[in-house]
Amino acid sequence: MAQWIRMILFDFPLFLLGLFLIYIGFFSDWLVNQPVSFQLPPSFLQLNTIFLSILIEAVPFVLLGVLIAGGIQIFISEEQIQKWIPKNKFLAVLMSCVIGACFPACECGIVPIVRRLVAKGVPIYAGIGFLLTGPLINPIVIFSTYMAFGNDLKIAALRMGIGFVAALIIAFIISLVFNKSQLKHLPLQHTAARFSQQSSFFSKFWSMVKHAIDEFFDMGKYLVLGAFFAAFVQTYVSAQSLLQVGDGWASSTIVMMGLAFLLSLCSEADAFIGASFRNLFPMSSILAFLVYGPMLDLKNTLMLFSVFKARFVLYLMALITVTVFMCVSFLSGL
Repeated sequence: MAQWIRMILFDFPLFLLGLFLIYIGFFSDWLVNQPVSFQLPPSFLQLNTIFLSILIEAVPFVLLGVLIAGGIQIFISEEQIQKWIPKNKFLAVLMSCVIGACFPACECGIVPIVRRLVAKGVPIYAGIGFLLTGPLINPIVIFSTYMAFGNDLKIAALRMGIGFVAALIIAFIISLVFNKSQLKHLPLQHTAARFSQQSSFFSKFWSMVKHAIDEFFDMGKYLVLGAFFAAFVQTYVSAQSLLQVGDGWASSTIVMMGLAFLLSLCSEADAFIGASFRNLFPMSSILAFLVYGPMLDLKNTLMLFSVFKARFVLYLMALITVTVFMCVSFLSGL
């Protein structure tokens, strides 16, 4: 009963909002040409364009993420995961960060994967290491950074190095503070153990697809909501007013981190936006933009709140913010 009430009050209106904005996107030219009484304000059409661009960027990665999460749920047992994770906390954090660095994913698509891994028995600190490095240090992001800054390998290397060190620090601190999974609620456990050895590959594959569909609709509504908020901020909050605040080094770093959070850019493309600020801010502030955004932005924050307990997410947000700021501060002092 509670699930139906939640669907009626939250999921269904959000679904209608998404359909309405997509409809506006496809028929915006027709609406603009209508009589004055039917015209939409240009700012709303701009909001809708940004909203659709964020969704188009993020949905393929979310689809990939939920398919991988479904595969983990069906084909990998808790016993297998327990064998792979080192008992030593630091080694577990290090391994998760290294695996994340080799795994091409965006900050949205990796959330359902981490939820499934933690539900399967992966320690929360190892999951956070994977969550932070996956969108930031994968080969696609490094190559795009290299290209965006005019084939400058130094910027790409600094982004990779600062991001990896920050992720190690954050995940290790999490290991000292939190022991339990911190999941808000455990996903339905139709695990691999429920399939016998005689179960056909087709039946397992079909179950994986069903899990992926459930994950997609569970995560998708928060992606839509986050994309809408990010588009609203980009449309109605003047970036120039924020840039005027960043006069000193510390304030410029905070402004760039704030922009990274609000713009909610895909990590595979944010370097091109960051490169456009080279004549306005010091390189250390731009590096803060490049490191902070893939770790934490508006849309993946909503997804994190949907998966983990609020207290844990707030702690993680503060820890990421302070750690990235301190790492970039240390670099600028060298």
